[in-house]
Formats: sequence, structure tokens, C-alpha cells
Amino acid sequence: MFNFTTRPEITGNFGVVTSTHWIASAVGMSILEKGGNAFDAAVATGFTLQVVEPHLNGPGGEVPIIFSKKNQPPTVICGQGVAPQKATIDYYKKLDLNVVPGSGLLAAVVPGAFDAWMLLLLNHGSMKLSEVLEPAISISQKGYPLVPNIINTIKSVKDLFLEDWKSSAEIYLPNGKLPNVGDFFSNRKMGETYQKITNASSSFSSNREKQIEKAREIWKSGFVAESIHNFCKNNHFIDTSDRKHKGLLDGNDLANWQAHEETPRSFKYKNYEVFKTDVWGQGPSFLQQLAILDHFDLSKFNEDAPEFVHIVTEATKLAFADREAFYGDPNFVNVPIDHLLSREYNVERAKLINEKASLEVRPGNIEGFGGPVIVRKKGETEESNSKYDIGEPTVAKFDDLTTNSDGQTTGDTTHFDIIDQWGNMVTATPSGGWLQSSPIIPDLGFCLSNRGQMFWLDNKSPASLAPKKRPRTTLSPTFAFKDNKPYMIFGTPGGDQQDQWSLHFFLRHVHFGLNMQEAIDAPGFSTFHFPNSFFPRETDIGSLFVENRFSANTIKNLKDRGHNITVEPDWSLGRMTAASIYNKILKAAANPRFMQGYAIGR
Repeated sequence: MFNFTTRPEITGNFGVVTSTHWIASAVGMSILEKGGNAFDAAVATGFTLQVVEPHLNGPGGEVPIIFSKKNQPPTVICGQGVAPQKATIDYYKKLDLNVVPGSGLLAAVVPGAFDAWMLLLLNHGSMKLSEVLEPAISISQKGYPLVPNIINTIKSVKDLFLEDWKSSAEIYLPNGKLPNVGDFFSNRKMGETYQKITNASSSFSSNREKQIEKAREIWKSGFVAESIHNFCKNNHFIDTSDRKHKGLLDGNDLANWQAHEETPRSFKYKNYEVFKTDVWGQGPSFLQQLAILDHFDLSKFNEDAPEFVHIVTEATKLAFADREAFYGDPNFVNVPIDHLLSREYNVERAKLINEKASLEVRPGNIEGFGGPVIVRKKGETEESNSKYDIGEPTVAKFDDLTTNSDGQTTGDTTHFDIIDQWGNMVTATPSGGWLQSSPIIPDLGFCLSNRGQMFWLDNKSPASLAPKKRPRTTLSPTFAFKDNKPYMIFGTPGGDQQDQWSLHFFLRHVHFGLNMQEAIDAPGFSTFHFPNSFFPRETDIGSLFVENRFSANTIKNLKDRGHNITVEPDWSLGRMTAASIYNKILKAAANPRFMQGYAIGR
């Protein structure tokens, strides 16, 4: 018997590519067809996503990458840039700020995505820079069709663009007018920037490796760094504080940072081992949830049973409370992650879960470690009434928006997964530098990230702001081994929801036997019962958001347990993609929500 899915689970043995946009998936597959490996395809896909999903990521953003060469342990590339040298808590406090603004130049950190892609291409790819950049350059010049959420995003910041962020208006509001859904749109200036880098690198040397190193140099200390430096130094722009601020990022910050490879964190669950980034990101919270859930028999439920939703949600609350109490850049903070993932610790954490929903934020207590969990209740903070905050765009209710937003968005992100014929695997979650994060730098055609909003302005917090420190990001691709062999890669946009929606997908696959497409199609749910990573950094106590596709009985049961239920529209929660390899058979699946994601393979 075959269960209905919104689309087929793609199956083949040559290669599979799945991403949050069909054009990016097509580009990745085209690279595989030309003889490139998964790493070549990943770089081409990553750059293409910057072009076709500009409301979700851009050249000025960041990316964590997890990859594996055939049958080898996974490796992480950290493409998360750091806070500027001038960024101190005292500086922000003197500006009378309680939290880092959610948009504008003050929230900018070193853009890390470009160097991360270059490092992947240099060490593991086979093609030249010009070959993997050509699709993105071509699309940026010739144009691509605008999907509804791009239009909705531009609409939300239209007045801001026209009144203050005028360089952004020049690109995204041609002739001062909002483009239409389906219009072919081009950002020629972004394409020219990448073409200029390509030309300079190609003329520098005929050697592939030297070309890539030259490109890295141009980004870090050439015309790109110079333009970023001058733009931040010489301009003041409105942000979520409703005031104008200049940026702190300068050329030295870019010159002194580079992407690097590191060992992932992992946890063994049943016959799987799951790999995530280190504690500079929220990825280990996925592992913590597994460590708690390992003390429950989830297999006795159904994938949409209220008991399943309840237990998983309560585990999420506990793990994310620990995220807030303990996680931070390990170069600055001693995070007791081994203890947080230990059986002895999570036996006690699991005992806190009962039949009722908790209405408390309950981090664990580990003597000598951690800091305060800053709970700012939703709707009760000074910043909560900001006319500029448009909320979580991954699930944004754009029809409720006015057009006086200043660009604040939370969780805008992309994702892709790629496996080639040789068994190389790459999963990545590019984000940041989206069109509404900060004004376009005219010389470059792109803007800077606003990832700095994830810092706390409290030096007792492990995620507090400090110069050259990485924000505790939400970006979280996932790599899973099965029976000690590389098996599956997956992820989703969604900010704080990433390690919820990804977890639900994984649990439904492991415990209920759903294939990847079925698990993606299953009704979504998530909570914000913890400090949100995005401005205005609020906590929605007891919240549980569920798709309307859950049965009325399930929703009533969850309400009776004390969850503060918000019923969301059908097909609204989650943007998962996934790919797997087993016995040399490749499979891929993609999210049907929002009609953008696509899996390709043969």
C-alpha cells in the first residue's frame, strides 16, 4: 500500500539535489551532470540561492555546512562571522539600547558565507570558481521570476526603502514601484560584483587553487572589504530602535576573519548517530532533545497523536532553556555540552515531563557553568510595540502587515542537501544578508547580515556580545549516520523552529516508518516557550503552534493539557528538505509548502 504524498520521493543512483527553491536545485543538478562533485554543486547552489531568494539570504550573510566524503566522518565548515572589534556592550548601552536592533548596520557581523563556500571549493571541489559562479551571475543578469513572499517582503519595507534605505529602493522598487508576482527580476549590481571577483581571480592565475585564494583575498581585503568599510563608516540608517545608527564593521574585521573546518557534535539515538554544529549554534539543542526523548517510548504513538506532540514539545522547552542558559561561542565560553548530552543529566530532565504543559522556563543547574535565562514575556517589553517588527517571515502572516516596517525579520533562511554518485554528501543552511536586514551597499548590490541581534547585552549571559565573538546562531543543518554509515542529510529554514521541525521530521522517520517525503508532508507544530533568538527577544509562554491538519480531537487534547494553542493554516509550518543514501540508492524529498522547494535526481 502506498501512502499519498504531495510529490514523489525522488530516487536514483547518479545524484540528488534538494533545496528551498527549484532554480537552485536545477543549478546544483546541472553541476553534477557536468561531472562536478557534490561540493562543486553545493557552492553553485549556495550562490544561486543568494540570487533567487534575496529575502532569505544574500552575499553578506553566513552559512554552516556539514559534509562528508564517501564513508568518512562528517566535517563542519563554520561560515559564521564574528562581531566587530568595536562592538562592546558598553557601546550599545550608551545608545540606550536594551537589545541589539533587529535590522540596520548596528546588527552587522562579518559576512562569512563567501569564505565558507570558497573553503569548501578549495579543499574538496574539482571545478574552477568561474564554473560554479556562472549560474548565479547569469541569473542575476537575465532575471528570475519573483515568488509571492519576495513581493510581500518588499511590500513590508516599501516606505522604509523609499524614505531612508534608498539604495535598496533603487534595486527592489524599480521606478519607485512594487514589482508583481511572476515578474522577472534582476540584481545586476550583485552579478557584476561576482563577475568582477571572477575576472580578477582568472587573470591572476590559471591554477584553480590560486584563483580561489585570490577570490578570498579580494573579499577580505580588496574592493569588497573596502566598500563595506566605507559604507558602515559614512552612513547612518534607521533600524528597529526607530533611530539612525552607523555600523561598527570595518575592513580590519573582514581581514582578520576566515572560515574554518571543525569537528561536529553528535549523539547516538537508537541505531542512528546525529551530527550537528558546535555550541556556537543551536544545533546541539536537537541532540539534547533526542537525549531527553530517549527516555520515552515514542513508537507506541502515531505521528499526529497528541501524546507525541506533547512529549516532544515539552522536551523542546527543556532543551531550549538549556540553550539559553549554557550555549555560546566556545572560544569565549566554557559550555558543558558533554554533561548536557549525558544520560545522567537527561534522566532527570525527562522526569520533569508529565501530562501537563509546563508554563515555566526551566534550565538545568550545572554548578560553575551557565548564566541567566533572560525571559522577556511576549507583548510586555518596551520593544514589543515596535511598528517595525514584522515577525517570523518563514511563517509570516504578510496579509497583516503595514508597509512601514524597517526591515526587521526573524528566521529568514534557505537550505539544501546534495549527494553525488560517489557518495559525497553536503547539507547547508545559508542565511543572513537578506534584502530587509540592512540597506544595500550601492557598489556591491547586496546588504549586510543582522545576525548580531542574537547577542544579549548582558555580560553574564553565555551569548553576550563581545568583540570577535560569534553570535549563538539558529542555523542548523543535520547529518545522520545509520548503522555506522552515512545515511541522511536534512534541514529547514525557520530560526528557532529549525531544530524543532527537523526533529519532528527525523522522529517520524525513525519511529513511525514514514519515508522522507511523508515525514516532510506530515502536519507541523512548534513552540516559542523560550527566549526568541530574534528581536525583540521575547518569550511566548506556553505557546504551541499547530497546523490545522491535526485532528480536532488532537488539538482539544493539547488544549486540555494546558498548551496555549494557535491553530495555523494548513501547510504553513516547515520548509524541510532531505536526502539519503542506502545501499548506493539515493533519495531526496522537498517541502511542498509555499510552492518553492524542489528535489531533483536521477
